[in-house]
Amino acid sequence: MITSPFLSLCRHSFSHTSHHFPTGDASQSSNFLPKFQSFASGNHAGSEFPYGSCSNSLRRKRVSVVCSKSTLTVEEVAERGVKGKGEEFDAIVIGSGIGGLVAGTQLAVKGARVLVLEKYVIPGGSSGFYQRDGYTFDVGSSVMFGFSDKGNLNLITQALEAVGCQMQVVPDPTTVHFHLPNNLSVRVHKEYDKFIDELTSYFPHEKEGILKFYSECWKIFNALNSLELKSLEEPLYLFGQFFQKPLECLTLAYYLPQNAGAIARKYIQDPNLLSFIDAECFIVSTVNAIQTPMINASMVLCDRHFGGINYPLGGVGGIAKSLAKGLVDQGSEIVYKANVTGIIIEQGKAVGVRLADGREFFAKTIISNATRWDTFGKLLKGVPLPKEEENFQKVYVKAPSFLSIHMGVKAEILPPDTDCHHFVLESNWSKLEDSYGSIFLSIPTVLDSSLAPEGRHILHIFTTSSMEDWEGLSRVEYEAKKQLVADEIISRLENKLFPGLRSSIDFIEVGTPKTHRRYLARDKGTYGPMPRGTPKGLLGMPFNTTGIDGLYCVGDSCFPGQGVIAVAFSGVMCAHRVAADIGLEKKSPVLDSMLLRLLGWIRTMA
Repeated sequence: MITSPFLSLCRHSFSHTSHHFPTGDASQSSNFLPKFQSFASGNHAGSEFPYGSCSNSLRRKRVSVVCSKSTLTVEEVAERGVKGKGEEFDAIVIGSGIGGLVAGTQLAVKGARVLVLEKYVIPGGSSGFYQRDGYTFDVGSSVMFGFSDKGNLNLITQALEAVGCQMQVVPDPTTVHFHLPNNLSVRVHKEYDKFIDELTSYFPHEKEGILKFYSECWKIFNALNSLELKSLEEPLYLFGQFFQKPLECLTLAYYLPQNAGAIARKYIQDPNLLSFIDAECFIVSTVNAIQTPMINASMVLCDRHFGGINYPLGGVGGIAKSLAKGLVDQGSEIVYKANVTGIIIEQGKAVGVRLADGREFFAKTIISNATRWDTFGKLLKGVPLPKEEENFQKVYVKAPSFLSIHMGVKAEILPPDTDCHHFVLESNWSKLEDSYGSIFLSIPTVLDSSLAPEGRHILHIFTTSSMEDWEGLSRVEYEAKKQLVADEIISRLENKLFPGLRSSIDFIEVGTPKTHRRYLARDKGTYGPMPRGTPKGLLGMPFNTTGIDGLYCVGDSCFPGQGVIAVAFSGVMCAHRVAADIGLEKKSPVLDSMLLRLLGWIRTMA
């Protein structure tokens, strides 16, 4: 699932410390890290979860607990005996994004001892948060899938419950409100029939085509939602699911190489409606429908009506904070301010990692939550690029980054019925995929007013932007360009949605691709892969195993792609495959070899 950063930049408002996500490059943040010394050293032993709970038992109870010390410094880990070569850990996870945390917690629950190494001072990666002037900002969007209480695709709920945690959520009645060319204003209501009625009111002549297209989406979603989701690289699971649910598995196999745009064009002729489908898919994948795999589109376009969008009270960052605590409660460790600069290879096998300060830690397996570009381009020094990675980079390029604006505004500027999420493309469909062409807006205080001071709202604005736009600028030029671009976007929102918006601003901070590169350690600030041309569905997306023995990847540059729900799926799959490889799950070496060769051959067809 190649799910857009619009859905994945979400990405911990449970701490009483003001966590800052700076909005510039190195020159803008010299006083940043010292503010976090107490948190990074685990001194929040008395912090209480105001909106959720964790327990050491796996019973489904909602209780308020006091968090135990859940973080260690690098020095404390060394003092506990991880001083040199050995296999103290079953797995080391590089990075504490949602994919890495889900993989780590799933392994810990199975009995593995896991060490998570996080460069930053709080968990979550691009699912983080920061606090300024009484505001709690999600680093990314507030569109949260995977938090429902039914089906098999509620992977965030399942991941939290696996480590005895729960979070309170508030349902969002509208996934997104589209504001599009030709005065096309469509709300995607949680109720599917209500959404279809609204869409067909604009395109009554296409009602049959609309129903047929979205019916195909439901066919795929229902097949996927009926399966137990584990590693597609583990043959005992895969064959077991096929024998239990052959029709559903064949359905997914049929749609695996297909894209949403081609299927939409089988049923729909109106160019404006097809452009609307493009906008639907752009939110999913940052590309148009022709380039969006049908399975990816179906998962998002249907789950918003099945499980719905549910916002975690207290902020999206609480997900990572809860998972990090759950990891430690299971007997594993997470270390902050641990900057991994290299993966140690011995006799062709990944055996450990090296930190920026020279320390080395060793484990049976290494799981990289960095992007594949960062993993193979920066962490593996002097190692030839495996053939599988060459093929991947031939099919996919880095998706652009984003310019983000976090604002606090006076509450009276928003009409009382304002929706939480908006997508704005004013006048020209051709600008959909251009830098700064379309705008995604989240207003999480519509759902949780505690995130802002009384009488205030949060506006978080995204628009695509490439690193090239921000390179080669002096400090003065950089700041001037940030202000210029932000002013233009605010003017567009004033004209389209909120007259007088500029005069209501109480706080504003602008982040660029340089911000995302520096603080999220993402090459060029990218949020995952996008196809170079028209892909064959998901055939080209790599899974968790790599061409290097003992090294696994997890996160948004692995199958199924970007987005909180997608990277959680990636984490579940990775944990299952690793658990089988270290003896915590059943495996068949002969079938493993055959399946991995088959999957490798299939990816070459992309």
